[in-house]
Amino acid sequence: MKNKLIHRRTMLRSVGAATVGLPLLEEMLASTARAATATPETPVRAFNVFFGLGIPAPLQTEGFQGVLEPLQPLSKKLLIMRGVDQVRCDEKGINAHYDGATAAFTAEPPDGEAKSGGPSIDQVIRRTHYPDGLPKGMVPTLVGGTFFRRSRVGRYVHSYNMDGTVAATIQEKPRELFDRVFGGVAVGGSDRSERLKRSVLDTVVEDYRHYTGANSPLGVSSRSRVADHLDRIREFEQRAFAMQHQQENGLQVPPRSAIPHGGPADPGGQGIDITLEELSSEWRLLSDVYALAVQMDRVRFGALTFLAAGERIRLTGDYEYDGEKRWEFDDAGQQNASGDRGCSHEWWHKFNEKKQNEALRAHAHMKMREVAYFLSALDREDCREPNGRTILENSLITISTESGDGRHNDVKRELSGVFHCITGANGRFKTGQIMDVGAEGIDVYNTMLEAFGTRDRLGPKKRDARQIDSIRA
Repeated sequence: MKNKLIHRRTMLRSVGAATVGLPLLEEMLASTARAATATPETPVRAFNVFFGLGIPAPLQTEGFQGVLEPLQPLSKKLLIMRGVDQVRCDEKGINAHYDGATAAFTAEPPDGEAKSGGPSIDQVIRRTHYPDGLPKGMVPTLVGGTFFRRSRVGRYVHSYNMDGTVAATIQEKPRELFDRVFGGVAVGGSDRSERLKRSVLDTVVEDYRHYTGANSPLGVSSRSRVADHLDRIREFEQRAFAMQHQQENGLQVPPRSAIPHGGPADPGGQGIDITLEELSSEWRLLSDVYALAVQMDRVRFGALTFLAAGERIRLTGDYEYDGEKRWEFDDAGQQNASGDRGCSHEWWHKFNEKKQNEALRAHAHMKMREVAYFLSALDREDCREPNGRTILENSLITISTESGDGRHNDVKRELSGVFHCITGANGRFKTGQIMDVGAEGIDVYNTMLEAFGTRDRLGPKKRDARQIDSIRA
């Protein structure tokens, strides 16, 4: 093969190229001659992953023997931080479902019902490393989530611009997230705004055949990655859109989401009935599409939400982990209550460190299982980048929640001990540890930003800052 540098954004020339994207290939980073002496660069990426209701601080002390068990297979690539304090974000008359959720990734209280008090970590990093914008054709910020409570934006959106406004419209249905990443392609002809009537892959298939064929300028491993990449897109397209033709050569109409979304999702705050199968299937398809967008380098910044702050659902179904039944969810039946009083939300308000809290433990364990599902999608062998690390290891992924307790009668207890977990961010932070940091969230976040060399910091400019050196690699 010729020692030729190939640019990923000019490799495919058809109308669908920017939409479909490409996996990161060795030929796109350096020539064969240079690769022997140069360290391949990886894109700067930052994502915020939020899960609702929190993990009570006493349960965090059990480590991987308790509700954090699903994170153990990834433990060498994670830094779990206990003792993170968000008390400065308390607003009188409001609870952690609002202020604690907005504090996640911003370390600031909300500014009304539709704004945060400042930017989120991912957007500060984006502003520094891409001051002129991301490469053409990329989604600037991708925000997705499976959630049902929406009384305030801070419950479910977790990516904010420098002025505290939401960084992107949240996509809560898998087919809409897929469309946001892959569906923005116009076709030729008199009406260039017409949507594609077939797979977005149809517009680039000839290019793919060239780059995976006998005359390809790519090496064997890169050709294989391109072919696998095409197969994955087709798989997710099939899952998200179902490919059901209403008429010959007509628009492929996606099926409606199996669970409620939008305004009526949580009518009157009374909660909704949902099975574990419905919840998990919806989330996993959404997180698969999100992970694929990251793998394809279609997106480098954004946020993903698994259940909103203060989420009210009445969950039913058997919960299995590692081939073993762990719990039978039946929130309303086990609480002998209906409406909001029968929701999983109530297990957090009933938390008592002197009791077993079996139902709360099962819910928290399940949430960690689903978060781990997303993280694992970025840690597969086909996610390994030229520097030898996986996308998970090279990215900054910050995982957090709204509270460290769940009871509203003690602000310090509720907003202290908030669970935080980060990835190594290409060697910037320590991993393989569970660390008691004993620090304010704003200092933890600003230490993270310092590691990325950002111009901006969170919080008041005159505030005395404290660097949390213990988290730096």
